[in-house]
This record gives sequence, C-alpha cells and structure tokens, in this order.
Amino acid sequence: MDVTTAIAQSLKEEGVEYLFGFPSNPLFDTGAAEEVGIRTIITRQERTAAHMADAVGRMTSGEGIAAFACQHGPGTENSFGAIAQAYGESAPLVAIPAGYDRAKTDVDPKFNSLVNYQHVSKTCEQLTDPDAVGETMRRAFNAARNGRPRPAVVEVPKDVFYEDVPDFEYERPSVSRPGPDPSGVDEVADVLLEADRPVIFAGQGVHYAKGWDALRELAETLEAPVATSLNGKSAFPETHPLSLGAGSKSEPGQLAHFLREADVLFGVGCSFTSTAYGITVPEDNAIVHSTLDSTDVNKDVHADHALVGDARLTLEALVDAVGERLDGGSRGRFDDVAAEIEEVRDAWLDEWRPKLTSDETPINPYRVVHELTEVVDAEDAIITHDAGNPRDFLAPFWESTEPLSYIGWGKTTQLGYGLGLAMGAKLVHPEKLCINLWGDGAIGMTGLDFETAAREDIPILSIHLNNYEMAAYDTPFSGDFADVATALGGYGERVEDPDEVAPALERAIAETEEGTPALLEVITAKETELSRPDLDG
Repeated sequence: MDVTTAIAQSLKEEGVEYLFGFPSNPLFDTGAAEEVGIRTIITRQERTAAHMADAVGRMTSGEGIAAFACQHGPGTENSFGAIAQAYGESAPLVAIPAGYDRAKTDVDPKFNSLVNYQHVSKTCEQLTDPDAVGETMRRAFNAARNGRPRPAVVEVPKDVFYEDVPDFEYERPSVSRPGPDPSGVDEVADVLLEADRPVIFAGQGVHYAKGWDALRELAETLEAPVATSLNGKSAFPETHPLSLGAGSKSEPGQLAHFLREADVLFGVGCSFTSTAYGITVPEDNAIVHSTLDSTDVNKDVHADHALVGDARLTLEALVDAVGERLDGGSRGRFDDVAAEIEEVRDAWLDEWRPKLTSDETPINPYRVVHELTEVVDAEDAIITHDAGNPRDFLAPFWESTEPLSYIGWGKTTQLGYGLGLAMGAKLVHPEKLCINLWGDGAIGMTGLDFETAAREDIPILSIHLNNYEMAAYDTPFSGDFADVATALGGYGERVEDPDEVAPALERAIAETEEGTPALLEVITAKETELSRPDLDG
C-alpha cells in the first residue's frame, strides 16, 4: 500500500469517524478515507472544517478524535487560524495538511506547516519517511488524547503520499489519566472544610475528565456554590440551587456577589488564565488550583495550594477526603447558601426583565435570547455562539442543564467559529437540537458554509442577530440572509416583529426535525448594554 492508504488505515484504527477539510489532499482525492469507512466532509473553506473537528473532540470529551486535511500552500494558510483556535481552547484534533514536495518544502516563500504550525499545536511533525507512518500517526494521536488535549499536526509532502509502505500494521497508543498527590488532597480537603465561604470554579477539564457527577457531589457535600468558565459551562447544572452560572465578559449577578465574598476559591479543570472572557479572580483570599497541566499553576494567579491531575480523579479523591472528615454529617448551610443565591439572582433578573421581555422594534436581542430559553428545552439542545454580542447576550441567561450542552471558549475568538461548532456537535448528537447564535460579522466570515449543512444533511438551527453593523464598531453591513439560506438549500425566515420570534423559532425547529438546516434572521436593535456585575461591590 502507499502512504495515503496507510494514513487512512491509521485513522480507522484510531476510531476516527469523520475527516473534514478541503481538496486537494490525497486522503480526499484518492478516496482512501472513504474506502476504510471514514465519512469525508468537504466545507466551503478550511477554517469551518477544522472547527467541526474541534467540536467533535469536545463533544466526545476527547475520546472521539476527528481528523482534518487540506491542500498544501493556500489550504494550510487558510486553516492556520482554526488550528490556533483549537490550540487556545484545548480542543483535540489531528490535522494532516499536505505539504510541498520534499525538494521544494524549504524553498522561500512556500508555506511550511512544520515551521509555521509549531506554536499553535501540541506536536508538529513532517512525515518524510514512508516507513515512519505508523509511529508518526501514533505520536500525533497520543499527543491529542493524553494530557492537556490540543491539536497535533502531521504535514505530509505531496510526493510522500504516493510512496510505498511495506508490511504496514498500526498499533494504537494507550490512554493515561494521572491522579493527584494524596497528601495534597488531604491538605486541600482541610482548607475547603475550614473555609467559611468557599466557591468552586470549574473549567473545561471537568468535561474532558467526565467529572460532572464528582463535581456535583463535592459541591453538595461542601454545600458550596459552583461557578464555571465559559468553556466549562454545563459542567454543573445551572438550574441547581448551588449554581452561580458562568464567568465571561457578561455574566449573572450572583457570580460576582459570591466571588466578592469568597474566602477560598477552588479552581478545578481550569487554567486561571487572565482574559476578558473569564472571571476576575478576587484578591485577599486563598486560591486552590487543580489542573491537568502543571504549567498553568502560578502562571497568572498565585496558588496557595495546587493539585495536578485529572479533574475527575481529583474531585473523586476530594469527595472521599471531605466525606471522611464529615463522617456522614452535614455542614448545615445548604439552605442558607441556596437562598442567598436565589435572592441575588432574582434581583439581577428583575433588573434585566424589561430588556428580556421588550416589545421594541427593531427587536431587542435580549428578547430573542429570552424567547429562545422559553421555546427550547435545554435538556435536548446543544448551543454555541460567536464572538462579541451574541456571546454576551446569551451566556448569562441561557441555563445549561446537561453536560456538554454548551460550547463556549475562553480567549479572543475568530468570527464565524460557531457555525462549524454547531455542525460538528450535530454529527456527534444527531438527536439534539444544535444551535449557533451569530451576528453580522460572523455570518460574513463563514456564512456560505451553511450550504455545507444543507449538502451534508446536518440540520442545525442558526440564529442571525442582524442589526446591520458589527457590534459597537459602527461599521455598517447589509444583506438579506434569510433569502441566502434558502438559496443555499436550507430554510430561511426573516423576523421583524418581537411577537413572531417564538413562532418563528418553532417553525425553524420543525424544519430541523425534518432534516433541513434552518436560519432565522432576526432584525435587532443596536443593543450595547451588557451584564457586568462589579466584583468590587
């Protein structure tokens, strides 16, 4: 067999179900991936394809790695941003870009993935020896799956794809889950039990570790409130009496209230990276930091105590240690903490109810979010959004109830990210209603890939908040995107009356249930007010 076939067989042995990307790459062009039973999905542009692979990795907690492939030269250049995004968001995937022939790979100005992708990937190799296909692919999947999940890149020069590989046999790498230091667990258990007002802050690592049950058990045992990062949103049910919601640029009022008064902040499965899209870590309190990646400890935030290890193993160890110390007893404060959360939350919602129920036209975007929460059953949905206002309008008010039902992110994010995430999520969970919420800038970046959803039978619900400008930048845009959606093979509808938002949502959802992707274009006001509770009180 040749290198192309050997790579395809490696992907199959790794359990890869989807290869996303864009020709020309021999994995697509020769049919090698399809011949071994891998579904190939061609997108309108490379970035969307990598975003779909990103979503598959996240939706399967890193177990279902997807692959991405593209053309040498412009294909690798176009996809750079998406791989960088996956790296920043710790999303696992394996990228197999083609490269120029070995004789030309280092000739300026040809784009060399080996050189250029090193800073946006966990590992980056160039496959130049046909005999090394197995070990190279094994290293890539080992890197993507073990430790902190991130993209692994294997660049294959064009001429290498067609080289012969004798006697090929692929062996999958093992998967490891490191646990925390037992003595550190005992120390942290004492710190948490001695705290008067502890707060748990859960990040995306809880999703990858599938530590949802252990997180809930620890919170209920400690009778401590739980906040999440935007990446960690849905790791703890936001309808739970101890939920504080997710920290972001826009967040619910109860979160800042409890962070302000916390004497111990326990971060688990998070990096505590300083960002405008995360929590502001309060000062003058104790910080306990549990993470899989030791390089995150003391990176931006000084940790008084640290536990390095898998989030679920860490949480389970703490549940046992705290339980032993309580010896079946209760701290006796659950009702008081829950009542305080409810009181602050209700007061915050009262402040925002006029916008959430506004009858103004153009439609207030908060009214769209409110109707979405009323029409959609969160237990049956997976939702994501794009950067800027769609994120800021949605995140505080959408309550996620099931693990992995919200796809968030924690750094500056390229516009158009949400569409690929929603499509990837729909492939993993065809039984779910998968939604992306975006604005004018985002739909301009990747909107034509709505055609990919129609062509590939991926019936997502896409909601475009159209205020004819890009956020607060006063940059005018125009276009009738409902008509565009229809022309691209989906269902499109424009909504201008606030009382029609809910009926339009119901019609669009019905279309997705029939197998047609739907796009609602809602004409909205130029809303600028965000929920930014003051941590200083």
